[in-house]
Amino acid sequence: MNAAGFRPLSLIQHLILWAAVVVIVFPPSVLVLNAFKTKTEFSQTSVFKLPDNFLNFDNFGSVITRAHLDRAYRNTLIIIVAAVIGNVLLGTMVAYILGRFDFKLKKAVLGAYIAVSFIPTITTQVATFTVINNLHLYNTLWASIVLHLGTNVLQIFIYLQFLRNIPRELDEAAMMEGASLFRIYRTIIFPLLTPATATIVIIKTIDIYNDMFIPYLYMPSQNLTVVSTSLMHFSSERSTEWELMSAAILLIMVPIVVVYLFFQKYVFAGIVNGAVK
Repeated sequence: MNAAGFRPLSLIQHLILWAAVVVIVFPPSVLVLNAFKTKTEFSQTSVFKLPDNFLNFDNFGSVITRAHLDRAYRNTLIIIVAAVIGNVLLGTMVAYILGRFDFKLKKAVLGAYIAVSFIPTITTQVATFTVINNLHLYNTLWASIVLHLGTNVLQIFIYLQFLRNIPRELDEAAMMEGASLFRIYRTIIFPLLTPATATIVIIKTIDIYNDMFIPYLYMPSQNLTVVSTSLMHFSSERSTEWELMSAAILLIMVPIVVVYLFFQKYVFAGIVNGAVK
């Protein structure tokens, strides 16, 4: 590279990008190295050293058996399906009302969604726990489902941006044919919000899959273990079985990473298209 072509700014940008790659790749690489080690090997070698045998799958077998991952995946899937369906229905209905109708408290409702996003979740848990307990949902899958049903301001804004691109003439034409407001929502609005819904479904699925706080607090029963809380089988107050913990994290992390890699274009497209519209 000659002096005329040398650009310090470009070099700095590339160094920053490579540094970011190292920071992102480093933790998973450590997990991979230690997931294939035996307990003795892990305790006697550095966590950065390669395992003696990359074909040692004993840790993964122990994880599946001890953590009951089949049950954890089943519980997680039930929560995701029920919560996402309810979340999408509520989100599209709220967006339909806010985007299509004018009423006195319209700005107040939208402002409430924005204000809630600034309140730390931990500060409301006493009240939330009381409500869940009084509804007799504590220590059931319904606790997590109900708490994930609510839509948030990001979803509302994504839906509103798409909704503004749907001509009101479609609503008026349907009303002239005698369609009710619910039928207009069901047959016109909801189908046309499919691109935004795909984005919301992916974001919400990843959010529920990674959530540990709600299952840990509201579903302590061993039969209600989800993938995130299944990691606690390998940790106690006195010690942690890090080789098994590493294997468990890999087993839990791989499905959601694969899902995200396949569907990330829909996430970005939905958000960007919503902003453009």
